Amino acid sequence: MRSKLNGRGVLIAGLILALAWVPGMVQAERIKDLAQIAGVRSNQLVGYGLVVGLSGTGDQTTQTPFTLQSMKNMLNQFGINVPPNVNPQLKNVAAVTLHAELPPFAKPGQTIDVTVSSIGNAKSLFGGSLLMAPLKGADGKVYALAQGNLVVGGFGVEADGSSITVNVPNVGRIPNGATVERSVVSAFANGNSLIFNLNTPDFTTANRISMAINQSIGPDTAHALDGASVRVAAPRDMGQRVAFMSLLENIEVAPGESAAKIVVNSRTGTIIIGKNVRVSPV
Repeated sequence: MRSKLNGRGVLIAGLILALAWVPGMVQAERIKDLAQIAGVRSNQLVGYGLVVGLSGTGDQTTQTPFTLQSMKNMLNQFGINVPPNVNPQLKNVAAVTLHAELPPFAKPGQTIDVTVSSIGNAKSLFGGSLLMAPLKGADGKVYALAQGNLVVGGFGVEADGSSITVNVPNVGRIPNGATVERSVVSAFANGNSLIFNLNTPDFTTANRISMAINQSIGPDTAHALDGASVRVAAPRDMGQRVAFMSLLENIEVAPGESAAKIVVNSRTGTIIIGKNVRVSPV
């Protein structure tokens, strides 16, 4: 009885190993999943602001003078002048940096998420609210205005000389906390052609994308420039170009197989073998 079980176990193990080494069938993917249009990308925005309403966990203004300076400047804009020799010891205010990602084709009036990070010695931003602050691009222009209540995933507690911190209480997010005020001009509407840049450069994939577009649209519509780019002739009319792109991005292409790789982790003794690695008989 035991010999039958052992024989069956060996047979099952052999089948598993055989199936593991069978080359996987390449699944077709849409062009929109394999490549991106050159010039159509997101842009990073950055800013500086003040978070108020903290429960005594803000910056110590004696050690972070820029927080007090920012507070005085803000009060001056509302007609409140703080005497030069008066330095209030504020504990419910924190100086923060802001950063957000402006997606392509974002229009004025739309909202985006904002990440808020403390740059002083504030212990926590939990319960704070960001005052209106501009978000600028790399060109120095204001593209969005941020304001709102923070959502903080961490917290810290101190008592009797002991403290505990969970996650990071000095970083928070404001969902839809910034309103877009200026849109970025895209290269999508320029010229009589578009260029697709592959997410993973591969000559086989670039050639297959070119062939698939030519078969679906017409000959000489697409040309592979190299292993990372494919140029596609596109109509100049914007309405036709949008419809043309809707057709292109849904064309399915079987990507080329990735290079054979073996990753060895000497610390853990783990060996990871890619599916394209071939094992020769000893």
